[in-house]
Amino acid sequence: MTCQSFVLTQKKNVLFLRSFTIMVSVWVITKPNLCFSSVLSSLKALDLQGHITFENNEFASQDFGNQIHAHPLAVVHPKSVADISEIVRHVWQMGPGSELTVAARGHGHSLLGQAQARGGVIINMESLRQGQEMQVYRGQFPYVDVSAGELWINILHETLKYGLAPKSWTDYLHLTVGGTLFNAGISGQAFRHGPQISNVRQLEVVTGKGEVLICSQEQNADLFHAVLGGLGQFGIITRARISLERAPKMVKWIRVLYSDFSTFARDQDHLISAAKTFDYIEGLVIKNKTGLINNWRTSFDPQDPVQASHFVSDGRTLYCLELTKNIYPEKADTVNQEIEDLLSQLSYIPSTLFMSEVTYIEFLDRVHASELKLRSKGLWDLPHPWLNLLVPKSKIQHFANEVFGNILSDTNNGPVLVYPIHKSKVDNRTSFVCPDEDIIYLVAFLSHANPSSNGADSLRHALTQNKRILDFCEVSHLGVKQYLPHYTTQEKWRTHFGPQWEVFVQRKSAYDPLAMLAPGQRIFQKAVSVS
Repeated sequence: MTCQSFVLTQKKNVLFLRSFTIMVSVWVITKPNLCFSSVLSSLKALDLQGHITFENNEFASQDFGNQIHAHPLAVVHPKSVADISEIVRHVWQMGPGSELTVAARGHGHSLLGQAQARGGVIINMESLRQGQEMQVYRGQFPYVDVSAGELWINILHETLKYGLAPKSWTDYLHLTVGGTLFNAGISGQAFRHGPQISNVRQLEVVTGKGEVLICSQEQNADLFHAVLGGLGQFGIITRARISLERAPKMVKWIRVLYSDFSTFARDQDHLISAAKTFDYIEGLVIKNKTGLINNWRTSFDPQDPVQASHFVSDGRTLYCLELTKNIYPEKADTVNQEIEDLLSQLSYIPSTLFMSEVTYIEFLDRVHASELKLRSKGLWDLPHPWLNLLVPKSKIQHFANEVFGNILSDTNNGPVLVYPIHKSKVDNRTSFVCPDEDIIYLVAFLSHANPSSNGADSLRHALTQNKRILDFCEVSHLGVKQYLPHYTTQEKWRTHFGPQWEVFVQRKSAYDPLAMLAPGQRIFQKAVSVS
């Protein structure tokens, strides 16, 4: 009897253990589904002026870089700042037990999924602008109040009605205000006015707790500086006040060529520091590019057509200096003489002076014309493995010798920009990181790739070239910083921010303590409890 009882007891225990194991397995399997169902229900129950979509959200898993695709759980299409505050506060109140993250998406021009949120919530910022009008204020210090989801091209059209325009631009205007202010917004006017983040007077921000705060140099100043160039880590910009200046109607658009980098760089340094100079200055590297002069002559008139027609590049690496001079009615008679005086100070190849007169908006929106051509050929939505670097002036010659001379094979798959800006034009209280020198060079490798190719136009070739450039910068200790940075580990982010890292972390703790904002930047990971 004792043995039989023991055997029966063992059998009962085994059955109990099996039953218990099955119950636990079912619980483990169903709990996430229950949590997922609960999350969906809670999002659907939110009272918003706009709406939330849970299907057909493929657009939010894509971006201009076309390399990383992370599908969100939901996309919010807000009609008001209150909608954004409500959704962020809702996720915040769910606490660390929720895996939900939140990312603001503008026009989708990120390169490596920075505005994506896998399994999280995307806020479609372009929906916000539909309910918010631009307001232009004239006076001694004019400005415009705009939604963060507004495109810069629309701001240009509206402000030009008043004879005004923002001071600083990006080369491509079909981007949202919030998107560029999260980074910096650099272009050929930055040497005079600084990047776009240096021309902001006030912001409206939704923090990682769902608070709606107005911030400026005088009010909530720490948040103001944190958000500018802050890669979306501290809050979502919902409205911005942008400084304006008098806008010209026409500009002289000029291009000249150099065959020597040191001369090219010296002339750029001179121009950005001169009291009287051009209004826009950018450089361009041209290597083994076909149809160089012929391409230009379609839109630019050479000063000496006969001499220009005899110019042959002979496969050399050339450097183009692109300049503009604004034309105002009261100076229309003297602008040509001013340009001639400025050009006389430069050492470009004389036969390569090309000049054109265009409207201000035609010049500023010049990249859009190229976009339309690329779209018509199906080339706009290719992968864009861009690499943007900030190089100290003291190292730019060494950089050019190796990168432009050896690593870079050609520039047929996209332009390579190189031009200087003054660090003094950037407020060091912002989150924007750049080398610690008075003059720094932006060097941008803006390539596109053919995903089906294995040759020099392939994605693999472009990524390999980018890695070679970054490895060279690191081994040579050039002190280079990435612009529009992308790193896969927090240690690399710590190195990127350097002495600013501790302040960056403190601000993250203050304004987004759950680390739920902009997860696509891969700087912080949301801490999720297992309870």
